[in-house]
Amino acid sequence: MILNQDGNISLITQEKATFEELVKKIQDSYSKIKNNNIIVNITSLNTLRLQDILAFSELSNNHRKSKHSFVLVSDKVALNNVPDEIIVVPTIQEAYDIIEMEEMERDLGF
Repeated sequence: MILNQDGNISLITQEKATFEELVKKIQDSYSKIKNNNIIVNITSLNTLRLQDILAFSELSNNHRKSKHSFVLVSDKVALNNVPDEIIVVPTIQEAYDIIEMEEMERDLGF
């Protein structure tokens, strides 16, 4: 897991860990990033199943309840099959755009 900070955004890039290991590593370092928006870049993977995305479900839900964004980046998943509570976009730029929109919504009280 590679962790980079970009202002109030923590960009996590998946290396060689399985999804379960990656989720565990994020949970273990969560106290360092809990006040940031989080982008998890998993574009380096060749195959991706819906159950891999669902491994992030609890982490995503808890982070979003605390009024922060949690976005996965992958172009290897059928977006129509992903539950609405997990945000998956195909590019890093779209992840930044989602965070910007969600911050505006939070500022407006939504």
